[in-house]
Amino acid sequence: MWLKPEEVLLKNALKLWVTQKSSCYFILQRRRGHGEGGGRLTGATLEEINQHWDWLEQNLLHTLSVFDNKEDIASFVKGKVKALIAEETSSRLAKQEEEPEKFREALVKFEARFNFPEAEKLITYYSCCCWKGRVPRQGWLYLSINHLSFYSFFLGKELKLVVPWVDIQKLEKTSNVFLTATIRITTHRKERDFSMFLNLEEVFMLMEQLADVTLRRLLDNEGFDLDPDLQEPSRITKRDLEARAQNEFFRAFFRLPRQEKLHAVVDCSLWTPFSRCHTFGRLFASDSYICFASKEDGSCNVILPLREVVSIEKMEDTSLLPNPIIVSIRSKMAFQFIGLKNRDDLVQSLLIRLKQVHTDHPVHYDTSQDDDMTSHVFHSTSMCSDHKFGDLEMVSSQNREGSEEEKSPRPPSKALRAVLQRSGSQSLDLRMSREQIKLSLWNDHFVEYGRTVCMFRTEKVRKLVAMGIPESLRGRLWLLFSDAITDLASHPGYYANLVEESMGKCCLVTEEIERDLHRSLPEHPAFQNETGIAALRRVLTAYAHHNPNIGYCQSMNILTSVLLLYAKEEEAFWLLVAVCERMLPDYFNRRIIGAQVDQSVFEELIKEHLPELAEHLKDPSALASISLSWFLTLFLSIMPLESAVNIVDCFFYDGIKTIFQLGLAVLDANAEDLRSSKDDGQALMVISRFLDHIKNEDSPGPPVGSHHACSSNDQGPYPVIDIADLIWDSYEKFGAQSVEQIEHMRCRHRVRVLQGHEDTTKQNVLRIVTPEVSFLLEDLEEIYDLFKREHMMSCYWEQPRPLAPRHDPSRPYAEQYRIDAQQFTHLFQLVSPWTCGVHTKILAERMFRLLDDNMDHLIEFKAFVICLDIMYHGEMNEKIKLLYRLHIPPAFTENDLDSQSPLKNPLLSTSRPLVFGDSADYQKQLKQMIKDLAKEKNKTEAELPQMSQREFIQFCKTLFSMFHEDPEENNLYRAIATVTTLLLQIGEVGQQSSSPGSCSQEGEGELLASVPSPEQDSVFVDSDEGIVSQDSQAFPEEAEGDWTISLEHILASLLTEQSLVNFFEKPLDIKSRLENAKINQYSLKTFEMSSQSQPELRQKSSLLRR
Repeated sequence: MWLKPEEVLLKNALKLWVTQKSSCYFILQRRRGHGEGGGRLTGATLEEINQHWDWLEQNLLHTLSVFDNKEDIASFVKGKVKALIAEETSSRLAKQEEEPEKFREALVKFEARFNFPEAEKLITYYSCCCWKGRVPRQGWLYLSINHLSFYSFFLGKELKLVVPWVDIQKLEKTSNVFLTATIRITTHRKERDFSMFLNLEEVFMLMEQLADVTLRRLLDNEGFDLDPDLQEPSRITKRDLEARAQNEFFRAFFRLPRQEKLHAVVDCSLWTPFSRCHTFGRLFASDSYICFASKEDGSCNVILPLREVVSIEKMEDTSLLPNPIIVSIRSKMAFQFIGLKNRDDLVQSLLIRLKQVHTDHPVHYDTSQDDDMTSHVFHSTSMCSDHKFGDLEMVSSQNREGSEEEKSPRPPSKALRAVLQRSGSQSLDLRMSREQIKLSLWNDHFVEYGRTVCMFRTEKVRKLVAMGIPESLRGRLWLLFSDAITDLASHPGYYANLVEESMGKCCLVTEEIERDLHRSLPEHPAFQNETGIAALRRVLTAYAHHNPNIGYCQSMNILTSVLLLYAKEEEAFWLLVAVCERMLPDYFNRRIIGAQVDQSVFEELIKEHLPELAEHLKDPSALASISLSWFLTLFLSIMPLESAVNIVDCFFYDGIKTIFQLGLAVLDANAEDLRSSKDDGQALMVISRFLDHIKNEDSPGPPVGSHHACSSNDQGPYPVIDIADLIWDSYEKFGAQSVEQIEHMRCRHRVRVLQGHEDTTKQNVLRIVTPEVSFLLEDLEEIYDLFKREHMMSCYWEQPRPLAPRHDPSRPYAEQYRIDAQQFTHLFQLVSPWTCGVHTKILAERMFRLLDDNMDHLIEFKAFVICLDIMYHGEMNEKIKLLYRLHIPPAFTENDLDSQSPLKNPLLSTSRPLVFGDSADYQKQLKQMIKDLAKEKNKTEAELPQMSQREFIQFCKTLFSMFHEDPEENNLYRAIATVTTLLLQIGEVGQQSSSPGSCSQEGEGELLASVPSPEQDSVFVDSDEGIVSQDSQAFPEEAEGDWTISLEHILASLLTEQSLVNFFEKPLDIKSRLENAKINQYSLKTFEMSSQSQPELRQKSSLLRR
């Protein structure tokens, strides 16, 4: 076993061990009394132990001689051993994944147990326990692209659990009374604990990735559009998820573009001349970068854009320098990496990408510079502006055509701050002397660590940045630290073209920009004239044109104003690109998801580092109202400008970590006052007053006030806080948080934030719908969940259909989820009380056409639940009216053929009279009913068209189907037969009265005279003879267009039968339907997809047989 090299506290402890072998750095020992005679030692054979010892002698002993002290040797050895263990673990896991038989067996069990469609791809599976109360259930956990599923069969009891990733609201590692390592899954209604994993960290990471991928794919349009990997979930594998997590960490750690793809991660050591030794760490190779990060956080980081690289060469392999390569860059610096595994393959792939980058952006030497012939200055062949640090001045060659200069107004050649200083310079004072001291320190640093984007980034650089970057270097170092300088050099003329294309165009974005131009640092002289305002307008408009997905968002104007103070206009544009698209991802969009995620992370950090304050601040939303602007504007809007720019310095060097630790430092400094505050308003005043009194004693310029004016003047003098002290305090107390930890927290909190938006959408939809329906709130929530799940299931397993777009959070709340006809039919079959057997599907299709009033083939939740409310809680006349509308256009169409109705070839006949007593009474009642209906029709304007005879037949079919399997089925059939006969006679009366040359009285007489004898009692004639003999009489084609019946006729006729009235007015309970729907919704979808796939399989098999 390996023992960490550390001091032994017990004096006689070494007597327990016997030395077998030793060298100047390592000792091989065995336990006294164990391992003699070639036996096994600590789980390994003697042969394996000797092999390991030989490896140490051959690979490490010579390398360790280059170190100067024992601490460096110990650090290197520990890092190397950890890397070997990690490599062995990963290779073992990879070997397990490459066992297709076991995975195939698990896949068969997964499909059999959960009956998902084939599109539900299984990612991986684990053996674990699911806790139900205090009882653990041992079983198998299956992670698929859309669901987390658990199966257990224990003591004769089967347990199946299916949780869609999109329903998970919280994912966390926790502990309970029995176990210290548990993964807790929280949904809207339940919490589930899983434990007893062999590798809990791996499982939790995969769960995080799957939940994040699924929620972004289904709920976050903006994130979906920017990440191509999310758009094809069927191709996701376990390795893809692990690679994605590593890729996101890589981009976040080095703050690189989102499209940058990681190709290789290799353990190695980098020669660091400032420490005169090799620093152990990892090399990251991506599309356009070679990066290095030391194992010890913050010790040494390097970013090498391939555009700056001249050559990559292999050196001779020696015992002191195993597998070395040299990377030479344009500023005549070279970086030596050693200990690279698979060096030849790595160098070959790097050279291929290097050639591609230089082909896209060619560079050449320019030795015409007279000031420094020894150092070459590089310029793009496309005449882009390039930069170097000579004696701390930026050399810029911007060649523009004369015609271009005449077309557009010429922007200032320097930063706005430099223009102002040139027009009215002030005498040097103590602050200027401090500025010179800082400048001298940076000069010394450049000599030793490098002066380009490829500089060594160490703890010393962080300390210089925390002191505040000199004003003359601020803009240039911002470009280097953010790597915006690479974008600037790679896109010559891009900004000028954007300005030319975007200026003069008027749209909603430009109107918002114009409104905010004069609100951007209005107290600063640079923005009190047209020069500064015009530059700000050009940069913001150009960026909106460059990235229309973001366009313009409030707070971008404040940030851009500060960038223009310290950088040239084109440089400020690329700095803005770096901030909005790399350093603060998803901050500047419609829903500011990124800022809300970081705000949620910030609240967790407060609970971790300031628990007493967190306990006092019971409502986190109150804190968010104060601190959200810290993240959106980097403290620029709530702190004096000369102080806030020091925070921006740290932000460009350390990223979002700076804002987290500064926010914690501000709260920590005011913790006592905040705990004693009585309400949120007083807490806001405490924070605002503190921030307003943060000064920068080293700033050479005049003080500039902050934007806010929340400080109170009725209190005494407030102590002044130096920004440098606050920054130092933040690094010392809260600087231990690593980028990797922050990224894990972001991933976890993004789930909560997106689910919070979903909850907000749900509550707003229910608030809109509740006044218009009679459902209880809990039932309405269940219906909404079913509606949303139906939408989601189509997103899970079906190819995107043009009629059913993805969830779009930019739409109004009530329209965010919409379903098409197929999805509506599923829901209708599950929750509608009007079940008509096989006729239900036809009725659902008609209902969908009725509700689709705008003809876009989609309906929203409000329309669905209102029609459902009529079916469950409507009055009888409302239900009949809805049924009536389902059987006239537009719900009823010419192509709507109901061949599957239980009524086969129905033939309605008027030969059966209504018998309420004798024949005379029946004739009187029928005559009176017709007169009453005629009077009622005159009173109220007819809203609906009358129903034709063909439509009336379909209406009767629907009623007949609805009564099937009802307890009063026989009575209902007799009643509807009676009503149908009456309505047919009424229709014939209307037909005769509307015929030419006849009057209503004559028509009535003829109708009554033609009433046959009561002995004939057939309404639906199904016999072949009946069909042949009566078809022409009952439905004469020449009279079909004239035969009509109105809604009032139908409603009045139905009211004559008490059994029909009871059927339509009986109370209906939806709860049982909802419970059944939750259970069967998945199985119904799966059955439908499998039935659809069967014809395809049969067609393929027939083609194969041919």
